[in-house]
Amino acid sequence: MDLRYGIIGCGMMGQEHLRNIALTPGASVAAIFEPDPAMRARAAELAPGAVMLDSVAEVVAHGAVNCLLIVSPNHMHLAQLEQIAAIRPLPILCEKPLFTDPAEAPRLAALRAAYPAPIWVAMEYRYMPPVAHLIAQAQTATGGIKMLTIREHRFPFLAKVGDWNRFNHNTGGTLVEKCCHFFDLMRLIAGCDPVRVMASAGQAVNHLEERYDGQTPDIWDNAYVIVEFANGLRAMLELCMFAEGARYQEEISAVGPLGKIECLVPGPGRFWPAHLGAAPVPQVIVSPRDPKGPQVLEVPVDPALLAAGDHNGSTFYQHQGFARVVRGAQAVEVSLLDGWWAVAIGMAAQESAATGQVVDLTRAPYAPPAGIGQR
Repeated sequence: MDLRYGIIGCGMMGQEHLRNIALTPGASVAAIFEPDPAMRARAAELAPGAVMLDSVAEVVAHGAVNCLLIVSPNHMHLAQLEQIAAIRPLPILCEKPLFTDPAEAPRLAALRAAYPAPIWVAMEYRYMPPVAHLIAQAQTATGGIKMLTIREHRFPFLAKVGDWNRFNHNTGGTLVEKCCHFFDLMRLIAGCDPVRVMASAGQAVNHLEERYDGQTPDIWDNAYVIVEFANGLRAMLELCMFAEGARYQEEISAVGPLGKIECLVPGPGRFWPAHLGAAPVPQVIVSPRDPKGPQVLEVPVDPALLAAGDHNGSTFYQHQGFARVVRGAQAVEVSLLDGWWAVAIGMAAQESAATGQVVDLTRAPYAPPAGIGQR
């Protein structure tokens, strides 16, 4: 069975998806809705066989389309999922975050209860080769993870169409928009749900001199977040979005009684200075307690996949998995429940940083609503 995507939104991330769909065997793009003229023109160049349509409804109803990809601004995702459900429920790959307001929980639960087709929430970081290697080896290397640290030192938020990503009311806040990926990784690695969040965060450097219709952006650019899990694992996120000069953008470490495993992930190759030579290669490092001695493994990524996007090949691997779901060969790997938790942890972290209080994730509005389970 060939996949014929209908795509809703083809800005910067949507175009990365187009390039990766082009590399995915048995997949093509049949229809696109992108309201911005410049982005629509670029999407037409990347997917010349796709018809350009004028609404979400037209894409969903297009007869050639047999699966959907949502890559619109964050605050539009849930309403578009509901619109699709009312027209023609098809398998969906929906970009993160799944929603932006905890009050939307009942709507998400109702969608899950009624939607007859699979919905996969896009969490690309799971599929970065060095991160996937760490996840697969972490329990053996550590003897059972007790502490998990994720550090991201990266560039500021890029410019997006209409500057929608400059304001919390559109994004859900930095700890939702940017960091739901990391909270998803924490929960996946922990193997259980979180119970408490504490955070300190703010806007120290970025976007302070920018004005949009007279308003100053309110998205944060640095944070420390600690998440405690039901099994006793403690995880910490260290985020800095004005520190893009390092060799590696993400550093993840997991530690247990037998040792430590780390992965080092470079940022987008297009940002690496040419005068410094070849871009860094991802690494996984295992450091046992006994016998001591770090073991370094390079985890190179196919150059064709690196050229297709900014996420170390993970978007391609995600589409491979989604294709298997559409063909009935496997179950969804990132469910609505996973998408819920990734956002809920981020929102709790936003609240904790704003109030200075620890947030209990076992109570409303952060505990997942009944009915959001695996499909």
